[in-house]
Amino acid sequence: MTSTNTKRSIRDYFFLLLKGMGMGAADVVPGVSGGTIAFITGIYDELLHSLKQIGPQAVVILFKEGIASAWRHINGNFLVAVFGGILVSLKTFAALIGFCLDNYPLLVWAFFSGLIGASIIVLLKQQQRWQWSQYLACLFGALFVFAISISSSTELPGYWWMLFLGGFVAICAMILPGISGSFILLLVGLYPVFLDAITELNLVALLSFGVGCVAGLLVFSRFLSWLLDNFHQATMATLVGFLIGSLNVTWPWKQTIETTLNRHGEVIPLVQKNVLPVVYQSTTGEGSQLLLAILLAVLGLALVLLVDFLSHKYSVN
Repeated sequence: MTSTNTKRSIRDYFFLLLKGMGMGAADVVPGVSGGTIAFITGIYDELLHSLKQIGPQAVVILFKEGIASAWRHINGNFLVAVFGGILVSLKTFAALIGFCLDNYPLLVWAFFSGLIGASIIVLLKQQQRWQWSQYLACLFGALFVFAISISSSTELPGYWWMLFLGGFVAICAMILPGISGSFILLLVGLYPVFLDAITELNLVALLSFGVGCVAGLLVFSRFLSWLLDNFHQATMATLVGFLIGSLNVTWPWKQTIETTLNRHGEVIPLVQKNVLPVVYQSTTGEGSQLLLAILLAVLGLALVLLVDFLSHKYSVN
């Protein structure tokens, strides 16, 4: 992990901003986790550590030693760069990704399947000498995410307090590789409300969601950091399992079993099952776009492996 006292250059912060933008873009898509991007770009441990520093001790340092010392204690420059990138990306990519999901869903899901497949490869390279306990942890992680992925969605009201709770739970998922915060929002019916709030700049909704996110980050980052410090290998194996399980979410070809109407009167899938491309084509009457999907999956795979390579070559110190 990078030391919080190490001085960084403008170029370093620019790369951190880009990594934050990658996290934000991933978090917009149900089934893809910003935590995965943080992990493969090499900032995951520092992100958890910096978030853990925000607490009563930081307040004590603020009053005793001043703003500058408290800012260094929480690694403030790092957090501003990363979360600044996330916010920019959320606003920039929300409408774009929504458009792509509406018009090119198979290609979008194929691309993100490639991203997740490559992320599994990256994490496996960091795991050495697997033991039975790690295999069990990986299996548990995969089954856990798989169970979430086949859960039926519901429709919760978009009240401010509900958005607060949604933000609290979703942000915990967002910082876990393999578990998508936006997919959690989709399951509880708050995902369209969240996208509308970003697009329309609904400040009350965004503030409620944001406060919930901050509360969730402060609580969950400490727990996850403790797990990594005390049970690193088992925790890493569980995270690999999370990624494996999330491939069930991003499989492009799905057959809709049940649908429902959201609050806007739009038809949305309620229960879906994964099918082969040929079955998808025969049941829906639409083209499977198999070759393009494979191409996009390979592109996603290559992109993550390239990012991993560049992160090691030009690591932020």
